[in-house]
Amino acid sequence: MDSVSFGSDNHSGIHPQVLAAIYNANTGFCPAYGDDSLTMKVLEQIKELFGGNCDAWFVITGTGANILCLQSVMHSYNAIFCARSAHINTDECGAVQKFTQGRLLPIETAAGKLTPMLIAPHLSGNRDQHHSQAKIISISQSTEYGTLYTLRELKDLADFAHQHNMFLHIDGARLANAAAALNCSLKEMTKDITADIVSFGGTKNGLLCGEAIISFRPELTSSMRFYRKQASQLLSKMRFISAQFQAYLEDDLYLKNALSANAMAKLLAESLSEIPELIITQEVAVNSVFVVLPRKIIAPLQRKYHFYTWNEENNEVRLMCSFNTTDRHIENFILDLKALL
Repeated sequence: MDSVSFGSDNHSGIHPQVLAAIYNANTGFCPAYGDDSLTMKVLEQIKELFGGNCDAWFVITGTGANILCLQSVMHSYNAIFCARSAHINTDECGAVQKFTQGRLLPIETAAGKLTPMLIAPHLSGNRDQHHSQAKIISISQSTEYGTLYTLRELKDLADFAHQHNMFLHIDGARLANAAAALNCSLKEMTKDITADIVSFGGTKNGLLCGEAIISFRPELTSSMRFYRKQASQLLSKMRFISAQFQAYLEDDLYLKNALSANAMAKLLAESLSEIPELIITQEVAVNSVFVVLPRKIIAPLQRKYHFYTWNEENNEVRLMCSFNTTDRHIENFILDLKALL
C-alpha cells in the first residue's frame, strides 16, 4: 500500500461496513438499472432523511451529480454563478459547460463563499438578450477551502436566488462533514433553507463510489432519468450503490465517519498551531487544514506523506483527513515535520 495520505478524502479505502454491504448484495439475481427492491427502499430512506416531498436518484460520481443537478434546471442560454474556487469551475475539466452548454460565471470570494452582495452586481446581464441569462447559484457545502455556510447564510442565498428567478444548487460532496460541523440535520441544511437541488456525497466519506441527487423541485426535474442515461451515470448493477447507501445510512454511519474525519482535522490543526514557523490560513471547520509551510520542507515531507500544494506562490498546502485517519497518523506526521524543521 502507498504511504499515509493527507492528499484527499478520496484516498481512503472503503469503510468495512460498506464493503460488507457490497459483499452481501452480491448474491442471486435482481433487476438492473435501479428497478430492484433494495434501490427503491434506500431511495425512500434518503427522501425521508431530507424531509420528504422530494425526488432522489443515485449516480456514480460527484462530477456526474453536479452535471445532472445543473442540467436538469437550466437551458443552454443560462449561466451559473459559482465561486472561482468551486469544483465545477476548477476540477471538472469543463464537464458542466460541455453537458449543459451553458456558461459558468465565477466570482472571486473570501475563502470560497458566495454572498448576495457579491452576486448582485453581476445580474445586469439578465436584462439583455445578448447575454447568457443567470439561472443558478451553485455553492459547495463545505467549500473547497473547508469553510462553511451557516444556516442563515444558506437561507439568505436561497431567498436571493428566488427573488431573482434563480435556483440554489448545493454541491454536497462533503455534505455529511458540513452537517457534523454545524450539528444540524441534512433536512435543516437543504430543504428547510429552501435549496432547490442538492447532492449527498458518499465517495469522500467511506463509499467505493456513489452519490445521491435530491431535488426539491420535482416539477422541474422529471427528465433527470433521461439526462442520467445520456451522461453515463446510470449504473446497470445499481444494487451495489444502493447497498453502500443502506450501510451509509444505518446507525448514521455517514455522520460518524464525518465526525471522525472532522475531529482528526481539528487535532492536526491544534498540533500544527503549536509550531511557530507555521501559519494556518483558514478556520478549521470540517476535515481539511490549510497551512503555510516553509518551502524547503514541502518536497521532503511529500516523499513520505501525500498532500497537495494549494498555492505555490505562498507555500500553502492542503491537508485532508478521512474517516480512517488516526491519531497515530497525525502524531507521526507532526514528528516528521518537526524533524525537517
